[in-house]
Amino acid sequence: MKRALIVVLAILAILAVSCEKKEVKVVAPALPTSRLLTDATGIDDKSFNAAGWRGILAFYGDTWENQTQKGKLYDWVTAQTQDMYVPNLKQASDEKYDLIIVTGFTWADAIREVAPQYPNQKYLIVDVDWVGKPNVMEATFSEHEGSYLVGVAAALKAQADGIAKPKFGFIGGIPGPVITKFEMGWVQGIKSVLADAEIVDYYANDWGKPELAKAQAKNWFDSGVYAIFSAAGGTGNGTIAQAKEYRAQGKNVWAIGVDSDQYEDGIYAEGKSAVLTSMLKRVESATKGALDRTKDGSFKGEVVVFDTKVEGVGFSDKNPELGSEIVQKVNEVKDKIVKGEIKIHATYAAAKEAGVVPGNLQASDKQ
Repeated sequence: MKRALIVVLAILAILAVSCEKKEVKVVAPALPTSRLLTDATGIDDKSFNAAGWRGILAFYGDTWENQTQKGKLYDWVTAQTQDMYVPNLKQASDEKYDLIIVTGFTWADAIREVAPQYPNQKYLIVDVDWVGKPNVMEATFSEHEGSYLVGVAAALKAQADGIAKPKFGFIGGIPGPVITKFEMGWVQGIKSVLADAEIVDYYANDWGKPELAKAQAKNWFDSGVYAIFSAAGGTGNGTIAQAKEYRAQGKNVWAIGVDSDQYEDGIYAEGKSAVLTSMLKRVESATKGALDRTKDGSFKGEVVVFDTKVEGVGFSDKNPELGSEIVQKVNEVKDKIVKGEIKIHATYAAAKEAGVVPGNLQASDKQ
């Protein structure tokens, strides 16, 4: 009897163990590591590099205020001078980051030199489509489309304000085909509304000197320029600074932001911003997209274009002073661009030949 009881208890014990719910540990796929390499303006330019950094943060589930994985899975390095581009690329490659990201066409020569030396390393370069290496993804944007939209918005606002013979300015960083697309779109957008509008332009030949843009903006505003669009990285922040000063004094002038929505940077009083609208160039889509492809194994050397159709470029409607009527009209123009009903020339040569821009601008199609 005792032996039978012992056998029964043993069987029950075995059954109890076999019926225990086994804990299954789900291991999340490892996230790729990345390093962002920038020019001297760093990630705090509130514009181009900042947008690229936001895409990286979004991929890792971090925010600007809470960068928990920085230094573990991702980081960034600033090159104070261009002669540091190649060394910085080589160092990141030697450290074997899964993806190395560089922002801006000034990095093109350096990445063309370094990428072949590290054929198994993945690279992303933003604003370039001529590197042509199998391990380099190249992200480009239809800046002329987004710039056309803010040109239309600024012209409509001048029209609504009853500005007689309005003038508009453009401040560029370093001349080249990318910045030319900004200027060409801006000018064509303005002239689609105000055919006789006067256009002036200036190139600072630097991405990080806001004092140059501020001085030029003051000069232009004093001479009657209504709105200035700057595509100049950190240099363009000087335009916003001057517009803030003047609007605080009651002067009817505007700055147009670029790349990121710069509405907040233009605030000079409660609910008041000197940034009428911003040309949104969603660089974050390129950096996050490249990381997504690195993670899922679909990364390859190719040119990826971000245009209005994929919301790669657009405009900000955050400033209430832009007005709902203007916003609606600009959105109607955007729809026509997407449908191909509006043709926007991206190069100065083509725009001049079509007779839609002045012939005395400082824009350059040469790299």
